[in-house]
Amino acid sequence: MPDSISSKRRAEYALGYVVLGLFCEATEELESIAPADRATPETLTAWVELHMATKQWDRVLEVAPKLAAAAPTNDRGWIAWAFALREVARIADAREVLLRAETLHGNSCALLHYNLACYECLLGRLSEARRRLEVACRMEKSFREDASSDPDLQALQGGSSSSA
Repeated sequence: MPDSISSKRRAEYALGYVVLGLFCEATEELESIAPADRATPETLTAWVELHMATKQWDRVLEVAPKLAAAAPTNDRGWIAWAFALREVARIADAREVLLRAETLHGNSCALLHYNLACYECLLGRLSEARRRLEVACRMEKSFREDASSDPDLQALQGGSSSSA
């Protein structure tokens, strides 16, 4: 590939490859990004998406905090960071990440509240889980159906989550 392709464009190509399931090609694009551009939000986002798609939670845990720091107003870094923590059974840590993100994204990100509902439920905080789920469902109606079969919300199922 000629050097005339910008790092931003390479990150866009990588995201396209991720969507297509072409993970080797995505990795090649990202590895060809100029060293000076490897910490840009665009590059970090592409790495996060690649690692999320390939379920490389340890790699998500390396990159997502960097994305959250580089672009704190972008909810993706926060959500991915917390999700990866949940996947490695660090539920309390996942909760803490999203509580930090809430000041920036609590009014606009239904997924933040939905994931917090899951983490609160897994931690046995059912009242708070129910409250978070209600907020998420007000913001995004489709979460109501998702919640009915989500194993993380199992303790709320059986009628108690229907008020959400």
